[in-house]
Amino acid sequence: MATKLKSYNGTGGTPEPLFLTTTEIEREESMRVLDKRPKVSRRGFLGGSGVTLVAMSILPSGVIMGADSAWAMTAKALKPESFATLVQMSRDIYPHDRLNDSYYAKAVAAFDSQAEESEDSKKMLEDGVAALDAAAMKAHGVTYGQVGWEAERVALLQAIESDGFFQSIRGGLVTGIYNNPDVWPLFGYEGASADQGGYIERGFDDIDWLEA
Repeated sequence: MATKLKSYNGTGGTPEPLFLTTTEIEREESMRVLDKRPKVSRRGFLGGSGVTLVAMSILPSGVIMGADSAWAMTAKALKPESFATLVQMSRDIYPHDRLNDSYYAKAVAAFDSQAEESEDSKKMLEDGVAALDAAAMKAHGVTYGQVGWEAERVALLQAIESDGFFQSIRGGLVTGIYNNPDVWPLFGYEGASADQGGYIERGFDDIDWLEA
């Protein structure tokens, strides 16, 4: 007996039957693929808070210190305040509650290294942060890193998303965050398998809905 509609993609050719058979329904409902990622709902979290400010402070020595001394970075070329702003900007561009702030700080350290090697890079980064802070001051009366609500910070970023500064940060974070092997397990990624014989014996068949 057919009790459930199939989706139809309308791509032409011979259309599939519009209804699933009882056997097909039972098969679909019994299948379960394992999801090894931590079950964290960022949007659910934001629904209750909406803040997501990175907790950090700048010591008199110039060291940027994370909450409870969980991490610390020293800016080599950038101003400590600019480094801290880029950490907050990085989390706002690629927000993941399963990642602690240290991963974003490490990604920003790569920009600091670029600034150390190139005066042009340093100027681009410092000017970009200064412009972002100026926009935040005009809109909210505080610098970017002090804007309390994520939606307000995102609006500031959307206003500059076509700028070279924003695009440089966004592009650099792709490798700075996601090429870090330390974050891979947090997303359920086990890393490359070619040097370990491939996936066949390393999780390819991680499904428990088939009977032995």
